[in-house]
Amino acid sequence: MNLPHLHLISFAICPFVQRSVITLKYKQAPFELSLIDLADPPEWFRARSPLGKVPVLIVDDDTVLFESAVINEYIDAITPPALMPVDPLEQARTRAWIEYLSEQTFAQYHWMTAATEDAFELARHTAARGLERLEQQMTRDDRLATPDFSLIDATLAPILMRYALLADPDSPWEAEAFPRLAQRWERLREMPAVRDSVPADFAAQLADYLRKQEGFAPAHFAAKLDGSA
Repeated sequence: MNLPHLHLISFAICPFVQRSVITLKYKQAPFELSLIDLADPPEWFRARSPLGKVPVLIVDDDTVLFESAVINEYIDAITPPALMPVDPLEQARTRAWIEYLSEQTFAQYHWMTAATEDAFELARHTAARGLERLEQQMTRDDRLATPDFSLIDATLAPILMRYALLADPDSPWEAEAFPRLAQRWERLREMPAVRDSVPADFAAQLADYLRKQEGFAPAHFAAKLDGSA
């Protein structure tokens, strides 16, 4: 099967872009990757990104796709075997959990970038509740906890990677509290598609990003990442 030319536009530490990188690498689909400064994007990106956000996938130098869930479904559709279930109900269910994990990605971001200690505590509680619901669902539903890699995993892996990197006494994430998720992460973290979905200096780049933010949580986590580098 001849694949179109795939050009992914990204910035290095974005979890939404990482989802698509994981999917491309897992599917072993050749792609071009361009990294931009989202705070000062080039004019060509402004012209091609309808929402001014990443990820953007340019197909055959012509068609622009945006939103990571849409991009991942397209990648999956053109690179067999498919990860998306065939059954329409299961397709809808997969999309629903991907949307749920998008909310958890934002919850994690609010925790990482909280400006005050009170905001940090609120964000931690919100993120922890989200993880608890997911753990409960994985306990009740074997279909969600299937050992097979899925598009849900491509969405989950960036979240768990950041929690593992930002291990903290005040983290929403505790492996002992979420044994099913922890088991999932142990498997995902060893996969080349996940391991190689971020730059080798990812921790340093994340610390640099947080240093540029203001407030309680960014200063705390930048110092923690600097200490572990």
